[in-house]
Amino acid sequence: MKNFFRLIISILICQSAGIIGSFFTVSSVGGWYQTLNKPSFNPPGYIFGPVWITLYLLMGISLYLIWNKKDIANIKFPVILFSVQLFFNTIWSIIFFGLQNPLVAFFDILLLLIFLILTVISFYKVSKPASLLLIPYLLWVSFATILNYSIVKLN
Repeated sequence: MKNFFRLIISILICQSAGIIGSFFTVSSVGGWYQTLNKPSFNPPGYIFGPVWITLYLLMGISLYLIWNKKDIANIKFPVILFSVQLFFNTIWSIIFFGLQNPLVAFFDILLLLIFLILTVISFYKVSKPASLLLIPYLLWVSFATILNYSIVKLN
């Protein structure tokens, strides 16, 4: 039962980042965001919700696999890195959509990408499956970084 509780908490922590971001996204998607010039490879809006829900689920499972390790000393730094990247993930929506500032959001997503790479590496040292679960997220954030940059450049 303790392990199930940890799994649920891990998933909820990650899904919370998406929920917080969605408050800022929903209010701008139909208005300000529509006025931006976007690159030809910009995905349709209906893609983002399911993708992020899935990625946050995978992130939560990944965090659970690390949290479930017995050696607290070995998981402290990876969990700190995970927390930092999750922070940058959460504030990206606030900056991009809430503050309507793609340029500052681009610098945020660069930091997110750096901390996510460090998280993947540190997770790999503790649990290969936990690290591999973050690969789709890493790929999506890499794509989102290019998309964010393109929006800055086009506007």
